[in-house]
Amino acid sequence: MRASDALRLAIPRLQAAEIEDAARDARVLLAHALGIAHDRLTLKLPDEMTEPQAQSFEQALAARMARQPVAQIIGRRLFWGLSFRVTRDTLDPRPDTEVLVAEALSQPFLKMLDLGTGTGCILLSCLKGMPMARGLGTDISEAALQVAMGNTRDLGLEARARFRKSDWFAGVTGAFDLIVSNPPYIAADEMPGLAPEVRDWEPHLALSPGGDGLDAYRAIARGAGARLMPGGRLLVEIGPTQGAAVSSILSAAGLGEIRILPDLDGRDRVVVAVKPGPEDSCGCA
Repeated sequence: MRASDALRLAIPRLQAAEIEDAARDARVLLAHALGIAHDRLTLKLPDEMTEPQAQSFEQALAARMARQPVAQIIGRRLFWGLSFRVTRDTLDPRPDTEVLVAEALSQPFLKMLDLGTGTGCILLSCLKGMPMARGLGTDISEAALQVAMGNTRDLGLEARARFRKSDWFAGVTGAFDLIVSNPPYIAADEMPGLAPEVRDWEPHLALSPGGDGLDAYRAIARGAGARLMPGGRLLVEIGPTQGAAVSSILSAAGLGEIRILPDLDGRDRVVVAVKPGPEDSCGCA
């Protein structure tokens, strides 16, 4: 079968499975099965597929019809222009999180801490954009840390990024001029309403802390003051209805200059806070 015929037959199958962008996903999965970059697919559509390629495409389609995310099927996701490994042990990096990276890179920093690092996409993207900086990524999941370390090797950042298993600040020492986190923030009663790709395939530990969804921010607020240098910044990703609540939590912990940043759709997405004090020790502690 020619690749073009395989693609034509695949799209209605994905549509029948209620895949939102069936044509795009079919093209990405076909390129993966052919072992080529997505942007080269059009050149290969007239070609006959080998039996292994056809089998690989069929397996990928079956996984997608079971609502497994495309990034998990192909094993990678583009984020901040970089390619990251993705597994079922990590969240799938999302474009909205790039708002946090852009804000982190808007000012210089030398020592960075990423709490709940997952794939390492935030930490490693920030280090790519700040060549003099070094960073520590922590996660409670050993499997996630293995993925992050693999991404670090892929991006050539082993000399500047290190990782540690830690429950928030429990295993962290030293001081940082930038602390970032995309913590679990989905409330318990919101979990059943998530898309199947998220609810059934991504790690629940990284999605929800249970309860009202704010426990991670409470833990981060309790520990941030001791780990931020004076003048250091804290950036956390939030759900679109959590801006006021998270701002209040950070303010009560003694942090100031609090701002809420929108994502590309205009929804609240990142809260920024600063530890009061002079910035004369930036990166030196």
